Amino acid sequence: MASRYRLSFTTGGLFVQEAASVAAAYLATKDWAKARAQTRQENLLQVRTAAAATRVSKEVTARLEHLDDVELQALLTVNLHDRASLLWVAACRRYDFIREFATEVLRENHLHLKRQLTFNDYEAFYNSKALWHSELDGLAVSTQHKLRQNLFRMLREADLLSEAELILPAVLGPELTQILARQGRRDLLVFPASEKDIQRWLQ
Repeated sequence: MASRYRLSFTTGGLFVQEAASVAAAYLATKDWAKARAQTRQENLLQVRTAAAATRVSKEVTARLEHLDDVELQALLTVNLHDRASLLWVAACRRYDFIREFATEVLRENHLHLKRQLTFNDYEAFYNSKALWHSELDGLAVSTQHKLRQNLFRMLREADLLSEAELILPAVLGPELTQILARQGRRDLLVFPASEKDIQRWLQ
C-alpha cells in the first residue's frame, strides 16, 4: 500500500508575505520550536485569533522545515516572484500529493503543449490517486474542494497559472536556479519547464 498523503494544505496559499518573517525568526535562533513560539507570541503572521495564529504558524513552519539554511536565507533576499517559486518547492517537498500533481499533470500538460489546466485535470488525477490512497476516498466533499481550491491558488501565487487557468512557463532567477540545482533535477521538475530549460538551470 502506498504511504499516506499529508493533506493539511486546506488554507493559506503559499504564505508569500508571512514566510519571510518566520524564516527570519528561525535563522536568528536555528530552533523551529522557538520560531513557532515567537511567531505566535508576536503575531508575526498578523492573524486575528490565537487559534488561527497557532494553526497558520504550524503550517508555515512545517513547510519551511523542508528548506535548508541557504534556501531560508534566500527567502529574505530574492524578489517576491522567486520567493513564491521557492515556497512552491517547499510545498512540493512537504506534500507528495502536490509534488506528484506538479510533475505528472502540470509539467506534463506543459510538455504536451496543453496550455490550460482545468478542474477536470485535477479530478482525473485525484481519482487515479484515490485508487491507491484510501485517505483520499475518506475525505468530505467540502475538504476535497478546499484542497483543489488551495492548490490552484498556490499555482497562481507562484505565477505558474494565470487567472484564466493557462499554464505559465516557469521563470526562475539565476540565484534561485543555482540554489535549487544543488539538489539536482528533483525540485526543478515541479515547474512547467522543458528539458532544455532544466538542463540550462543545472549548468
